[in-house]
Amino acid sequence: MPIDYEKIMKVDIPAVEQTLTPRDTMLYALGVGLGADPMDEQQLQYVYEKNLTALPTMAIILGYPGPWHATLNTGITRSHVVHGEQGFVIHKPLPVEGVITGKTRLKAVLDKGADKGALLLTETEVRSKTGGELICTLTSTTFCRKDGGFGGPANPSGPQKPTPKIPERAPDKICDIATLPQAALIYRLSGDYNPLHSEPAYAARAGFKQPILHGRATFSVAGHALLKTCCGYDAAKFKSMEGRFSSPVYPGETIRTEMWIDGAMVTFRATVPARGVTVLNNGMAEIIQ
Repeated sequence: MPIDYEKIMKVDIPAVEQTLTPRDTMLYALGVGLGADPMDEQQLQYVYEKNLTALPTMAIILGYPGPWHATLNTGITRSHVVHGEQGFVIHKPLPVEGVITGKTRLKAVLDKGADKGALLLTETEVRSKTGGELICTLTSTTFCRKDGGFGGPANPSGPQKPTPKIPERAPDKICDIATLPQAALIYRLSGDYNPLHSEPAYAARAGFKQPILHGRATFSVAGHALLKTCCGYDAAKFKSMEGRFSSPVYPGETIRTEMWIDGAMVTFRATVPARGVTVLNNGMAEIIQ
C-alpha cells in the first residue's frame, strides 16, 4: 500500500509520557561509549550515580514516539526506513530523573521520486510533566527508501534554514572514539527496538551485511566528541546540535569527528576512517562560551 499523502498528514502521533530514572540516564551514556576509560572522572559523571549528569545528546531519546509510522497504517515500508537527519536544542538542563512528556508532530512528507524514496520531517517538544516547562526541542528527518512516487510534494513549503557547509580548510580539532561491537544491542535498551540494529536476517533484507548502529547512536558518539573537545565535558556549555546521516556505521567501528570552530558555532562531520566513508555530514553545534 503506497503512502496516502492526505491521510498521513492528518496523523496524530500519540503523545509520550516517559519516566526517567538515574539508571536510564547511565544506560544511555554507556550505550554511546561513555565510561570506556575507568580512570576518566570527567566521563564518570555521566555513568555513575554520584553527581550524575545527563549527556546533552540524551535529549534525542526523550519523548521518543517509537516507530509510529509502522503502527498507524501509513503505507511506509518499515524494513527500509533509516534515519536521515537529527537535531536538538536544549532550553533548560536535561533531567537525570523525573517524568517528562513528548509531543511529536509531522511537519512534512516529501516525495523524492519512485526510485529515490520519501522523507518524513518531524518536530518534538519535550516538557516536564509537573510544570510544563519546555526542556528541549527535537527535529528529525526519516528516509523511507522504498516509498517514493506517491504523488506528494518534493520540497518543504515555507522558508528553509540553510544547510551548514563544511569548510575546505583542515579541521581545527579531531577526535576519534571507538564503538563497541555490542553497541547497538546496548543502545536499543534506551528505547529504539528496530530489529534493523539487532537481527542479521532483518538487516540483510534491508540490504546491509549485518545489523547497523542506530543513527541516533552515531549522532551521540559525535556529540560525545564535541562535548569532550569543545566543552571539556561540561554539559552546561552544550546548547544545540544537528547533522545529516550519509552512511551507516557498523558496531565496533571507530568514528572520527572533525571540527571547525568559529566562536560559539562548531561545524563538524563524522567519518569511519577504516572504510573511508563519511557517516554524519553538514553538522553544526552551538557551544556556550
